[in-house]
Amino acid sequence: MEHTYKFLLRIGDDSLILGQRLAELCGHGPILEEDIALTNISLDLIGQATNIYTYAAQLEGKGRDADALAFLRLEHQYLNAILVEQPNGNFADTLVRQFFFDVYRKLLFEQLLTSIDQQVAAIAEKSLKETRYHLKHSSEWVIRLGDGTELSKERAQFAILDLWRYTEELFYMDETEIQLAKAGVIPNLKDLKPLWMEQVLSVLNLATLTLPENQGFFGAGRQGRHSEHMGFLLAQLQYMQRVYPNMQW
Repeated sequence: MEHTYKFLLRIGDDSLILGQRLAELCGHGPILEEDIALTNISLDLIGQATNIYTYAAQLEGKGRDADALAFLRLEHQYLNAILVEQPNGNFADTLVRQFFFDVYRKLLFEQLLTSIDQQVAAIAEKSLKETRYHLKHSSEWVIRLGDGTELSKERAQFAILDLWRYTEELFYMDETEIQLAKAGVIPNLKDLKPLWMEQVLSVLNLATLTLPENQGFFGAGRQGRHSEHMGFLLAQLQYMQRVYPNMQW
């Protein structure tokens, strides 16, 4: 149960933090349709986080609810991958970050459908349909940017080179994931990596974009150690609950 709780925090925090990042773009999309699309994806991710946190709070059994897990933890208590907390940057940065994450998340939810934990499987089933849309949206944009103008291609390629170092952490496994994989609660995340690479490369080939030869690695978010951007993000995310404790809409 403790391992399941920790895993749920990791994937729930991924959804919450990326949802918060995309929420920052509300009213700032390059075109009206895309502004609405990114806002809707943000809402989807925050909805996923709510479902995940609700189950995590039940497993924790300390009287906390989804809101408490979302808003009332300290920075080192968040376990999201560092990829999702990276700044929005330009439009290419936002879409490449989203694309890398969407491929991983779709594969993960597909595998979680067969989890022996029925609640985990139910969360995955509910989230998978919208995650497939997220991937369709981000992959189509990566292709359009890469195969578009000279400037859009340059920015998309730079985004890939910048964000690639954060992707390996998506497949991070410690004792939590190892034990859950042995028990049949989650898949072996290492087995997702080649499938992820295959799908990423298929889209990048269509986009005439390339991956760096040296992947590198930067990421300890799964252990609660974050980039310099995380504190500023949480200051915005948690402001209302910190100023008005126990407020409800």
